[in-house]
Amino acid sequence: MASELYIVSTPIGNLQDMTVRAIETLKKVDFIVCEDTRVTHTLLKHFEISTPTLSYHHHSPHKRVQEITTLLEEGKNVALVTDAGTPGISDPGNQLVAHLGRQGIRITPVPGPSALVAALSVCGFSTDRFTFFGFPPHKNKRRQFFQTVADTEHTAAFFESPYRIHKAIQELANLFESTRQICVCRELTKTFETIYRGTAAKIQEMEIPAKGEFVLVCEGKRT
Repeated sequence: MASELYIVSTPIGNLQDMTVRAIETLKKVDFIVCEDTRVTHTLLKHFEISTPTLSYHHHSPHKRVQEITTLLEEGKNVALVTDAGTPGISDPGNQLVAHLGRQGIRITPVPGPSALVAALSVCGFSTDRFTFFGFPPHKNKRRQFFQTVADTEHTAAFFESPYRIHKAIQELANLFESTRQICVCRELTKTFETIYRGTAAKIQEMEIPAKGEFVLVCEGKRT
């Protein structure tokens, strides 16, 4: 039987969002490749999953990719998870998937929670077409990033860290026309989930804690 790599989505906050298929998959595979073993072990313990884990993240050496490739070539089944949400969305999982795909490994998605899709579903903007921009640069090209978002004529979405959320909203307020709407989603599915709506200038006046995970969705530029 050919080996398989499963791309398994995990909860972004609320553990009840874990699908039955995801649990069954993580129990049946031989290894789970994860971003941070400590975070994943907490999840596995909750669902009584004892499958061995291997770490794979931005700083993993190339030999870890070879190690995972060898496991699959030896007939082992492997699941890939990220700390929260769907692997490959603004994390290095897509690089591993690309490599294994070139090796002819069968790759199967086990879909589920995604902070991006969750934010798009509640933003109220048209999602017939949208662009996801990932995380803004920390320094170089940051201004260019926000200018690109401002020039986008359809819905735009991006992630932001709590350390730069207020600066991001300021950038949008500086560049957006006065009536253009944004939706700031904080801590989606978690205890302190909060969704802020309005113009960037209006949202600047709100008390938004600089804590947690953020997804920003922006209405497209009006032409």
